[in-house]
Amino acid sequence: MHNLGHTRSVRRANHSLHTPDTFIRTQFPGMAKASAIVHASPAVGAAFTQYTAEMEAGGTLAVCAYQRFVYVLEGRIEIELGANYHALEKDDYAYLPQGADHRVIAGEPARLAVIEKAYMAADGVSANEPLVGSEAKIAGLPLMGDSDLMVRGLLPDTMAFDFAVNTMTYQPGAALSMVEVHVMEHGLLMLEGGGIYRLDEEWYPVTAGDFIWMGPYCPQWFGALGKTPAKYLIYKDWNRHPLG
Repeated sequence: MHNLGHTRSVRRANHSLHTPDTFIRTQFPGMAKASAIVHASPAVGAAFTQYTAEMEAGGTLAVCAYQRFVYVLEGRIEIELGANYHALEKDDYAYLPQGADHRVIAGEPARLAVIEKAYMAADGVSANEPLVGSEAKIAGLPLMGDSDLMVRGLLPDTMAFDFAVNTMTYQPGAALSMVEVHVMEHGLLMLEGGGIYRLDEEWYPVTAGDFIWMGPYCPQWFGALGKTPAKYLIYKDWNRHPLG
């Protein structure tokens, strides 16, 4: 049935909500048997690009000139790094530093969350080596002592990284204890469940599959609703002085 022009998707100066009913697929040069749903990019005001890659068996991502983070949403992929191969399944991830010679190949139909960003170098700090991990093996830490809100940091919190990627899991009824306002921007992909997100002065119902971009200093708050936990994957720029 036609939606008569209605959608939950919203575009504002300092935030956006991108919902699956508005997704459009595209391809990048060098992609094979794969397509991309671009959620955030410099065109929206972001200093990074995030997209969902939908891959057929045997599909590959385009070569990337920047650092890349890949999180498996569905299916199975292989990361080829020189002579080494790493098999990744659902909730596994890889960090690939800028300049790393690699290929991302789908062993079966797969969906990936992909984050790409130019590396911001810092004096006396070397970029991290490639890293492969699994979200299931990361210990959760309660946010501000709240055991109903668990954070898993997928990348080491060291100056080698200029961004962070975490998962946050909320038990039903759990919520952030404060409205956050900060210099970092976010890319957020809802993985499970849903709730209410405050962005600037507006309030949005959100559910699994939605994507949110939050610009610097966007007031933000989330509370989980429903009978199952809410979980999201969240990016932020990190560990660098605002003047670069």
